[in-house]
Amino acid sequence: MCEAGAVNDELMPIRLSEIERARELLKGVTSCTPIETSTSLSALAGVPVFLKCENLQRAGSFKLRGAFTRLSALSEGERKQGVIAASAGNHAQGVAVAARELGIDCVVFMPTGAALPKVTATRGYGAEVRLAGEDLAESIELAQAEAAKSGRVFIPPFDHVDIVTGQATLGLEVLEQVPDVATIIVPTGGGGLLAGVAAAVHLTGSSARVVGVQAEGAAAFPASLEKGVPVRLARVVTIADGIAVPEPSQLTLDIVRQHVAEIRTVTEEQIDEAMLLLSERAKLVVEPAGAVGVAALLAGAKGLEGPIVVVLSGGNVDTLLLNRVLQHGLVAAGRYMEMIVRVLDRPGSLVKFLTALARTECNVVSVEHDRTTTGLAATDVQIGVTVETKGQEHKREIIAELKRLGYDVSFHALERT
Repeated sequence: MCEAGAVNDELMPIRLSEIERARELLKGVTSCTPIETSTSLSALAGVPVFLKCENLQRAGSFKLRGAFTRLSALSEGERKQGVIAASAGNHAQGVAVAARELGIDCVVFMPTGAALPKVTATRGYGAEVRLAGEDLAESIELAQAEAAKSGRVFIPPFDHVDIVTGQATLGLEVLEQVPDVATIIVPTGGGGLLAGVAAAVHLTGSSARVVGVQAEGAAAFPASLEKGVPVRLARVVTIADGIAVPEPSQLTLDIVRQHVAEIRTVTEEQIDEAMLLLSERAKLVVEPAGAVGVAALLAGAKGLEGPIVVVLSGGNVDTLLLNRVLQHGLVAAGRYMEMIVRVLDRPGSLVKFLTALARTECNVVSVEHDRTTTGLAATDVQIGVTVETKGQEHKREIIAELKRLGYDVSFHALERT
């Protein structure tokens, strides 16, 4: 990993002139997405924090930058053959839009479990969508096999100089919008965006530190950086499907090793909390992959100098998933609590318990009264109750009051006490 301001062009396959050319090429296709100040994150980090709102980009993510740059470089013969890609959603939409803009026939392979809104959007942009493969890695293999058979040009999600060059245009925007930026935090899957931002920082001579963030269940970079070659994860499990990539490419790995300061990882719970904060405080809808940079700040800003720019890389999230994630975020923030108590099965026990809850000024959402749970004594009844609270301190006060009154309180597996 590099130190801020280090200069080493040995493994830099991209030139500043190429990034600037890509930026000109993208005019009218992509937008220069806004930078928003986050007072809540600034207070948390103790330094100014800005959000680069790429979730507001056309097609909902940064992916159009790289896709359009790559497709624009195809020869006339290659364009006639058509293109093919594989993606869980964002790359699919980026390639579909780019292909439509350039009049190129497009096929996209997507995992069978891909979010319905992403599938629908990709088709809406004019691509032929084929649902095949249990995960992204399998979809990529199937797409590459089809490309070899059909003659279509395979458009990788990150493993091409043109793709990385296109993503690097985001880095130029950040440096112009926040000239004194000290730290840029970038969501990271296969590393195309991270490598692009790092390349832009390095080639412009900026001293900003670039920090990549991965979900713990899809963190392929740490082992790959240690070995010096791409290391494939045996298993990828994360809600952040946009960065659920089992391994980086040698291209992105080399750039990251030379020009990225560090890689941080975040938990699923931290991602949930980040999405909740962005929704409530910043009024922004961001997908799990796009929120991991904010999750890293919530995990701790130690070692991160300000001003900090956090890239919100995408906003394409299934509404049903968003609902579940926000509920998990409320639980993690102590705003939503699910608990279980056992009381004597006699008239008035339920009323007495709910009266005790009412005195704590929480809001009861639901109550379940169960006499038949396994392990429950014949003289007891189990009460499951879900309440809304005012936060962690209020939650602790509720628990303390119930215990003071003699109630044996346990919690749903999701809960933290």
